Amino acid sequence: MLLDHVRETFFVHHQVADPMVIAETSPGLFFTRLSSHLCAPVFVLLAGVSAFLYGNRAAGDARAAASAFLLKRGAFLVLLEITVINFAWTFAFPPTRVFLQVIWVIGLSMIALAGLLWLPRRVLIAVGIALAAGHALLDGLHFPAGHAMHVPWAVLHDRGWIQVSEALGVRTSYPLLPWIGVIALGYAAGPWFSPGADAVGRQRRLLAWGVGLLAGFVLLRAVDAYGDKPWAAGDTVLATAMSFVNLTKYPPSPLFIALTLGVGLLVLRAFDRRPDAVSLRPLTVFGGAAMAFYVLHLYVLKVLYLGARAIWGDNQGASFGFDTVWSLWSRTAVLAVVLYPPIRAFAAFKARRRDLAWLKYL
Repeated sequence: MLLDHVRETFFVHHQVADPMVIAETSPGLFFTRLSSHLCAPVFVLLAGVSAFLYGNRAAGDARAAASAFLLKRGAFLVLLEITVINFAWTFAFPPTRVFLQVIWVIGLSMIALAGLLWLPRRVLIAVGIALAAGHALLDGLHFPAGHAMHVPWAVLHDRGWIQVSEALGVRTSYPLLPWIGVIALGYAAGPWFSPGADAVGRQRRLLAWGVGLLAGFVLLRAVDAYGDKPWAAGDTVLATAMSFVNLTKYPPSPLFIALTLGVGLLVLRAFDRRPDAVSLRPLTVFGGAAMAFYVLHLYVLKVLYLGARAIWGDNQGASFGFDTVWSLWSRTAVLAVVLYPPIRAFAAFKARRRDLAWLKYL
């Protein structure tokens, strides 16, 4: 995520489309962008898992506790997206554009899950699969501006602009419908991660579902039967491979979800097999204060960008930016090190002050 946001800040002169245009995107930039695709699906899936674990720890009715928390946390995230986070991207007040992105869609998904979690687990799983895998059947459905369904459909499935007024436009960057399916499946997987759950059994399930999703992706992608725009053989093996994994994120196609969650589940299994590994400790620090890290890194990137423009000017035409993809990776590594101490301090503060209810939202 940090890498992708460094790219969006300092490599905007090489902006990429969705899906990416293979002929116009270097392999380095292509795979840099591709690596970030893991973030949103795993974020949303684990939000569902976390909701289950929260309810499981609460006194009284677990589902009632989870549902109440999801409603409040979801509303908080929606508000955070349209205020604090949107300002971090634009530094414009009052805003002329509002981008409804991943935090917004996680918030709305939580609100939806607050109602869906009352369904029997098997029904919840069926609904999750239907939304995550079946929403592509609606890709041909569109409503023009002015139609009664334009706004709700832009929110649910059809990425686009909503003109609130002459001075304000809203971009539904993350259409909601498939993400509800992903968070529902995360909640249904919650029992795998409960305290006392069999670790070997959990790892076996993660392996089976991870491999199954990847196998399903390869099969469906190979025959172009369903799930995304067709791929094409290129002049080289690399170009063909790039086309094969070049998938639609907005909204996430069924194949996008299968590939990213398949890889994500295998990564979770690898982490679960070595929970005390030294290499994982920095990740647990960032994960312990994930929302604080998300907000902080956006503001740091914006300040760094404005500072760089003030010092060196627009070295890339209309913007300041790096010349190479390698620069993105190296600067991201440096920024991760710089941000680590304040996030570690805040995570430790959260751990000490569990009596402060508001900290649960950060």
